[in-house]
Amino acid sequence: MKDLHEVFTRFKEEYPSVYASYEALGNEIHEKAGPLPEKVRWLLKVAISGASGHSLALETHIVKAREAGATDDEIVHTLLLLIQTTGFPTFMEAYSILKNLH
Repeated sequence: MKDLHEVFTRFKEEYPSVYASYEALGNEIHEKAGPLPEKVRWLLKVAISGASGHSLALETHIVKAREAGATDDEIVHTLLLLIQTTGFPTFMEAYSILKNLH
């Protein structure tokens, strides 16, 4: 997948060894650390990044979730689950990011 954000591309170019370590840890955790199916793992990352207000991560995780087979209905449901835990404004911010990716 092409980087969605230029700043991430620049980070990888400026700090290749840090990025390589980060990528290796991410692969170990995401792909080998447990039994959750790929689509579920990406939906969890959508929820976590949406709840934490990390818009760059949320955009990336939405794209990855779609690539893993998640539908927009599943992604919206994931974001709706934020309302009672993190509040409606947090949901609306995450929802607006999803809608702007179309």
